[in-house]
Amino acid sequence: MEIKRSGSQASIRGPAEWFTGNVRIDPLFPEADPSRVSGALVTFEPGARTAWHTHPLGQRLIVTSGCGWVRCSGGTKREIRAGDVVVCPPGEKHWHGATPTTAMTHIAIQEALNGSPVTWMEKVSDEEYLAEPVSN
Repeated sequence: MEIKRSGSQASIRGPAEWFTGNVRIDPLFPEADPSRVSGALVTFEPGARTAWHTHPLGQRLIVTSGCGWVRCSGGTKREIRAGDVVVCPPGEKHWHGATPTTAMTHIAIQEALNGSPVTWMEKVSDEEYLAEPVSN
């Protein structure tokens, strides 16, 4: 058994090519053979969000605080709040992040296929981020 102590792994800033705005990633656990699953605690400041992306084997998001948005390509932007669990199916193009006025933190859990847990795509424009109505 291994215990990873809180604060024992350095936080990193979300890379600008994959995120818009201020995003902090706190690693929770890396993939370790034979498992291909990894997890991170991700905090989005107001207005911050991911670029469009997919996960070859899907992703689970567990919202731990705040209020944010998630949207699948071709779908409606949806509100997510602390306690919600978002299930992103394999290969589904989506983005997620904070609202313009409220920060949001989630635990992201994903599994790698052929060494990669994610395929990053184009950024979500400000117009696309703000223009969509929110459904629940």
